[in-house]
Amino acid sequence: MIKLSKRQDEILEIVKQNGPITGKEIAEKLSLSRAALRPDLAILTMSGSIDARPRVGYFYNEKLKGKRQAERILHQTVNNYKALPIVVGKSTSVYDAIVQLFLEDVGTLYAVDQAGNLAGVISRKDLLRASLGNQNLSELPVSVIMTRMPNIITISPEETLYEAAKKMIQNHIDSLPVVRRADEQNNTYLLVGRITKTTITHAYLEMNEEK
Repeated sequence: MIKLSKRQDEILEIVKQNGPITGKEIAEKLSLSRAALRPDLAILTMSGSIDARPRVGYFYNEKLKGKRQAERILHQTVNNYKALPIVVGKSTSVYDAIVQLFLEDVGTLYAVDQAGNLAGVISRKDLLRASLGNQNLSELPVSVIMTRMPNIITISPEETLYEAAKKMIQNHIDSLPVVRRADEQNNTYLLVGRITKTTITHAYLEMNEEK
């Protein structure tokens, strides 16, 4: 997407609200000559922002409208949409973790230390795998089965929903822990939230309803 000038933004808005509209009518609305307007119309047409039809005029490109809306959504920051993480202690039993998973109706639990730093991630699959064994689930701590750093895929509050979606798709996971670096030397991260595929879907619906 090219960056438009102030005048080009004005033209785009006029076409969006009044299209199809002729170049002469656009020029009159902006108190400009058609010659002065011609370069801007050429840029907007070549960029795909507007289309033109002979003897009809200029009209807004609806496909671009959808693309701009998608960009607007995906460039929102994770911080605006993160939810509270569902946490357990590292010593929590697998049995209690399974109970909490179903009570909270989530797919992932996050293990934290006493300071609230992320220690591990426990997925539904991890718990299912553990339950298929012969271990006593009430005595088996989640620390034995959880994924630990540096193998945890995380995201920061300042990153975008697009970056969150990309990480989840590339790594075949349904959620991400939202973290802030707590101690760079010890590579520890404070858990401040979670973001899921469902979160991104809700964001899309919410922003479209606002429109």
